[in-house]
Amino acid sequence: MAPSSQERAAREARTRLRDYQARQQAYSERRRRRVRDNAIAAVVVVLLLAGVTAAQVFYFSDGPGAPVASASATSTPSPSETAATGENTGDVPSADLAEGRTWTGTLTIDDIPLAISLDGAAAPQAVSAFIDQAQSGFFTGTACHRLTTSGLFVLQCGDPTGTGTGGPGYSYGPVENAPADNVYPAGTIAMARQGDNGYSMGSQFFIVYDDTTLPTDTAGGYTVIGQVTSGLDALDAGVIAQGVVDGASDGQPVAPAVISGVTVQ
Repeated sequence: MAPSSQERAAREARTRLRDYQARQQAYSERRRRRVRDNAIAAVVVVLLLAGVTAAQVFYFSDGPGAPVASASATSTPSPSETAATGENTGDVPSADLAEGRTWTGTLTIDDIPLAISLDGAAAPQAVSAFIDQAQSGFFTGTACHRLTTSGLFVLQCGDPTGTGTGGPGYSYGPVENAPADNVYPAGTIAMARQGDNGYSMGSQFFIVYDDTTLPTDTAGGYTVIGQVTSGLDALDAGVIAQGVVDGASDGQPVAPAVISGVTVQ
């Protein structure tokens, strides 16, 4: 017997209700997923920003040091405030390796040989670490990752990762042989470090290619390990003059700036 019109209408109404409820459930599920995905995305963004910020704070806070210092002026701490506190971490080379003498050698960047002189008497711990790294081939094939061209005139090298956050797996201090007047003349080779931490030096160093003033922080200045005694003009022409990527004044050099070798004796 054929269903009556009322039965058909009731059945159609039930079908429409089920379809409506299914659509509502699907909509609610999509909405929940969207809210969840947005929340996850927000957390990821926050974590990424926190990581970037942490890296910048560690490596770009107040100076070349594991990074290069900002050019903004700061007050000069008293001698008691500049006394470094902390300790070496990891397998730091013995300070005796520098032998309290002057070391000479060649640092080659983009096939540009730079004659260098290292003062093992004035900065025994830093020079010992540099010598150990040079003799083990640590620097070979690494690129100088940072060039600054405004107020701060340095080429920063020594990071095996090329990111500005890498090192040799140890850190040491304290600050040695920092200039009393905060002036780092052209040709100076000094160690990068974390701001306010005199025991955060590792393998990153910077070459000053034009006279630069770097303000002290609570850890003091920056450890000067030696000088470029010849080749600075060629470095200026071959690397510095090409500038920074995207025309910036602080960042990755346009030139490859790859260290092909460091010899010391």
